[in-house]
Amino acid sequence: MTREYLKKATLTSSSGASEVHDTVKGILDDIEAGGDAKALEYAAKFDRYEGSVLLSQKEIDAAIALVPEKLKADIRFAHDNVRRFAETQKSTLTDVEMEIEPGFIAGQKAIPVDAAGCYVPGGRYSHIASAIMTVTTAKVAGCHHITACSPPRPDVGIAPAIVYAAHICGADKIMAMGGVQGVAAMTFGLFGLPKANILVGPGNQFVAEAKRILFGRVGIDMIAGPTDSLILADKTAEAHIVATDLVSQAEHGYNSPVWLVTDDRNLAKTVMDIVPALISDLPEINRENAFAAWRDYAEVIICEDRIDMAKCSDEYAPEHLTVQAEDLDWWLDTLSCYGSLFLGEETTVSYGDKASGTNHVLPTSGAAGYTGGLSVHKYMKIVTWQRTTRDASKRVAEATARISRLEGMEGHARAADVRLAKYFPGENFDLSAEG
Repeated sequence: MTREYLKKATLTSSSGASEVHDTVKGILDDIEAGGDAKALEYAAKFDRYEGSVLLSQKEIDAAIALVPEKLKADIRFAHDNVRRFAETQKSTLTDVEMEIEPGFIAGQKAIPVDAAGCYVPGGRYSHIASAIMTVTTAKVAGCHHITACSPPRPDVGIAPAIVYAAHICGADKIMAMGGVQGVAAMTFGLFGLPKANILVGPGNQFVAEAKRILFGRVGIDMIAGPTDSLILADKTAEAHIVATDLVSQAEHGYNSPVWLVTDDRNLAKTVMDIVPALISDLPEINRENAFAAWRDYAEVIICEDRIDMAKCSDEYAPEHLTVQAEDLDWWLDTLSCYGSLFLGEETTVSYGDKASGTNHVLPTSGAAGYTGGLSVHKYMKIVTWQRTTRDASKRVAEATARISRLEGMEGHARAADVRLAKYFPGENFDLSAEG
């Protein structure tokens, strides 16, 4: 099938990426060697903040007092939705067991990690919703200790609304430290914190690189690149709403791709005509981000039919995927590669980003082809166990011995041999690898 690009991106999400690895690695090494003092040194340099690192209850209360009651109500509403959705997710994970052989039982058990480190961006925008998304899911999962870490603003500290959100969602400690130094402090267990078992939450390229470097010694949710969004729209879609939704996601950053995939040329052209005016009407910093994202990263693609539209979308594997088209059930059944799916004009990515309950920490840069987003499950270790009677172990031991010898792993084979000899004295077993 032939696809036509009415607008083709001149850059991709990886274009112009800074070589930050060496910088981040150097900071991590410095902080691991220098501990609290070195972390504070970097905080003074990058955060330009010298207040409390770990907020006291008095400081939390003072910040909460600054949050308007209407905003508090909205945060509680969003928290309740995210919590209830996370609880439903958790209910899908159950401890199970099965009988392999009569008397030989194997099982699965879900155990939450002990300590979670939740990074909440607070630079260009105050990501209140990220505090809700990360801390709530960790709490529902059953993590014993949750640290919420957010960059403070010079002489101000963490945005009060972020403090309120982290507090009501269940953070045990709230840390005023940003960037690589904040990630390092949670990972290395600085300032009296337990060492994090998992790091979650979005962040800039330095935070993402720190998580990449630390992955292995600590778990991570994912390595996030610039946020991206794709809209699938047919002739039934309203161009103004499609254009508004595209612009709403382009404001995330100068390198945040947005894509429109449609089989209706008139819709595509109308959307392209509308977008510039919508961008111009945004506040200055939002306007600059959306303008650059639309100019350099946006694409408008014409497909032959909805089958090709769905195929095109799956190839892009977008973080956010919106469908504004007929027969929503068909799209739900057909689409397979996305971080989160928004079906119909009546919902929008902004709902998922802020308050509807599904998580907004999602795979970017095509990673939705192999993983989903942040959920309760990310904080859970799925472990297995087994127990058996002596009689029930007989066939398993025989098979284990023979397979091990065929592989050349004699030590493994003998671990089975000694049990057969002890539990079944006098019996002869053919435990050789040969037929």
